[in-house]
Amino acid sequence: MTPAAIIFDFDGVIADSEVRANMSLAESLTAVGMPTTYDECLRDYYGHNWQETQRRIEARFGRALPADFRETHRVRARARFMEGFDAVPGAPAFLDTLGSLPRAIASSSRAEYIDWALGLFGLRHHFGEHIYSADGWDRGKPYPDIYLAAAKGLGLDPAACLAIEDSPTGAQAALAAGMTVVGFCGASHIVDRAAHGEMLRSTGVHRLAFAFDEISIAA
Repeated sequence: MTPAAIIFDFDGVIADSEVRANMSLAESLTAVGMPTTYDECLRDYYGHNWQETQRRIEARFGRALPADFRETHRVRARARFMEGFDAVPGAPAFLDTLGSLPRAIASSSRAEYIDWALGLFGLRHHFGEHIYSADGWDRGKPYPDIYLAAAKGLGLDPAACLAIEDSPTGAQAALAAGMTVVGFCGASHIVDRAAHGEMLRSTGVHRLAFAFDEISIAA
């Protein structure tokens, strides 16, 4: 059945960003006396908005982050992204196949960052005004709110939408919104793709894709 729209997560689906994002977060936390590894960041904070990530960090270490932490971290992350940041392989070509099919982004990341990255990749024109960010929201993923907001913005029933998600947290959000969900395993942070696929499958995703050319949109 052809979906009425496709709603994309951003990091790990459109932007091949999770390696750089989690490496820079580990560096930023370690620099303020909260020693953290890349693997720990990916395990504990992957898929969440900043508000939930901060709650988890402060619960783990039993103290507040410095007041300027997020801005300092943003500068570090941007510098790391500029070392070779790019779209997920196959994402630009896939977007080009969609014709007039409505689409949106539903992400945990800052809207300004998403807009910057899409401009960097030459993909900004694909989404128009339909970029939805849960940054600043008390309820980010795995709650369905951001996916429901994207469907509402498109003027569509969530049940008629297809979501593409790489994180279990995001997959849970899209499923809770009532969408058909593709668990995506095509970005560079997913080293053991079979294991990651099984983790996504355990959330209840409807199917898996290990590359964009495995995602078929019925005519």
